[in-house]
Amino acid sequence: MSGPLEGVRVVELGVWVAGPGAAGLLADWGADVVKIEPPAGDPARTFGPLLGGTVDDNPVFELDNRGKRSIVLDLSTDDGRDTAHELIAGADVFLTNIRPAALGRLGLDHEALLAAHPQLIYALLTGYGLAGPEAASAAYDIAAYWARSGMAASLQVPGSDLPLQRGGMGDHTVAMTGAAMVSAALFERTRTGKGQLVTTSLLRQGVYTLGFDVNVAVMWGQTLATGVRETMPNPTVNNYTAGDGERFWLVGLEGDRHWPALLRAIDRIEWLDDERFLTRRERAINARELVAELDAIFATRPRAEWAAVFDAEPDVFWAPVNTIEDLLADEQFHASGAIVTVPGDDGDALMLASPADFGGVPVAPRWRAPRLGEHTDEILRELGRGADADQPDP
Repeated sequence: MSGPLEGVRVVELGVWVAGPGAAGLLADWGADVVKIEPPAGDPARTFGPLLGGTVDDNPVFELDNRGKRSIVLDLSTDDGRDTAHELIAGADVFLTNIRPAALGRLGLDHEALLAAHPQLIYALLTGYGLAGPEAASAAYDIAAYWARSGMAASLQVPGSDLPLQRGGMGDHTVAMTGAAMVSAALFERTRTGKGQLVTTSLLRQGVYTLGFDVNVAVMWGQTLATGVRETMPNPTVNNYTAGDGERFWLVGLEGDRHWPALLRAIDRIEWLDDERFLTRRERAINARELVAELDAIFATRPRAEWAAVFDAEPDVFWAPVNTIEDLLADEQFHASGAIVTVPGDDGDALMLASPADFGGVPVAPRWRAPRLGEHTDEILRELGRGADADQPDP
């Protein structure tokens, strides 16, 4: 399967997750991605050992780097930098999440590369953007996306500790924006013949993810309160626990529409005339009492029984609260196409799919993540050069 980006050449100079993740999506979609790595390799190769595996048994690295080709270049040397420039000269896209100051020292800043290659799409993922007093600051996603954006504080339940981010959440979110902006710039180039700088940042991605809250604050000058389960003003948007301890969310955003359906499901239709719950306002005022009564009702049956009851009511919208183990056993997860088979020298592997499908040109990962420097000789031959003696062995 070729994919919609077949024939597009991407040179990636990325580390950890955000940059490699964006290039990994482009690789899944058919692009030829050449990953430049230092002699020690992308530090994300250490995720395997950090998680109790090995360098060669590294699900985190596999997700973001499958389908790429790896070349080892020592960019501290003239030869390494010359080879990088030669690769970029033949590329459609240069994608990086290295800090701009370091790129400038290597002669790989966007001003230099776009002046030399005006057709190039230069894609830069940063922590905080290109301007401002802290533009040059180091930032992982837990700093810029999670903490600085306001997300962690907005998700904190009053009186509790700050919630912890799961690994790579911000990185994978910004990677999707990175792949999208590259695709848009490539489309623009078909009309103008010109490349351009396209950028995104973990901070901007974080505040966009939190856009409901942030835009209310920008436009109205108000801060939305953090929801507390026991006093949620709309009982049809809340999480509950069934009698077997399994949890579920009701997700009826239109309270007046979903309230009668919920009452039919729980056999409390008489509450339609209960003065405590007549309108959205009364239900909000009496939320603590209402949620407590619903908790008692839901505790009378296991979740599987409630699932059958809910599914019989078209206007009861709900979802199970899955653990990762639950997710892997969820029939809908598999039916959605979320798992793909990735070929490898040691056999096929099941992995998580990238979150986009193309009906016209189906896509599929082409091979496992490359070993460090696996394609160095191959790529040098494509440049018309033999494997240089001072290049590290793969």
